[in-house]
Amino acid sequence: MRAPQSRTTSPQSLARFSFNQATAQRWPLPDVVAGCVAAGVPGVGLWREPVADHGLARSAKLVRDAGLTVTSLCRGGFFSTDDWRAQNLLAIEEAATLGAPELVLVSGGLPPGSRDMDGARQRVADAIGELAPHAEAAGVRLAIEPLHPMFAADRCVIASLGQALDIAERFDPTVVGVVVDAYHVWWDDTVYAQIARAGSRIAAFQVCDWVTPLPEGVLLGRALPGDGCIELRRLREAVDAAGYGGPIEVEVFSAEVWARPGAEVLDAAIAGYLRHVV
Repeated sequence: MRAPQSRTTSPQSLARFSFNQATAQRWPLPDVVAGCVAAGVPGVGLWREPVADHGLARSAKLVRDAGLTVTSLCRGGFFSTDDWRAQNLLAIEEAATLGAPELVLVSGGLPPGSRDMDGARQRVADAIGELAPHAEAAGVRLAIEPLHPMFAADRCVIASLGQALDIAERFDPTVVGVVVDAYHVWWDDTVYAQIARAGSRIAAFQVCDWVTPLPEGVLLGRALPGDGCIELRRLREAVDAAGYGGPIEVEVFSAEVWARPGAEVLDAAIAGYLRHVV
């Protein structure tokens, strides 16, 4: 698959841009890397499954040799599963091998048959406490990502930035932080106060857009920046004001976007980022 055409975008304007590989799910990792290099994109967000398909060591070498920065690895968490500890220790090792400074944690939903939301959130906190020393030793920060409340039952019982911070604040901010993902927090009338509260605990900032009607299953209801209703620039200004100067990942889950050629998706992601985020 072809790489994007060269463009006149200045390197400085893309200095914080990171392309999360989930945005072009059908684009093989070597093509993602080649496309980012051709477009002047400095960073990529990686996912464990496609990295494993390509091979962990090969993936690390591929990105390193291309001069790209791995901005995050997704994902750890899912603490309601029986093998959560082994999987998360493995994920920490993978992040360290890839040079990813952040391991994004999606905490998991309620255990089967349970209605105990308080208990589920306490298990998340306890699990992170168990993992934190391992992450610190590996030089990887655990990044708690709150998901929109519609995912609380089956995917993530941490449903607001405030809930994520209630856990993260128990730990050193260099060891446990939070993810500000526009898709999941834009609706919250306390989000700007929570972003200010987060400060140095902001480990990652991810952007996409919200469109309606949501598709069946709701997971794939994201759009490229500028195609929906989120005040993306306002969120970016808020994380900047809180002291976050790190990468800004475009991360989109959309069957419509995934059906497009990867190079076209990357071009569109860059255009939306420049127009609606920075």
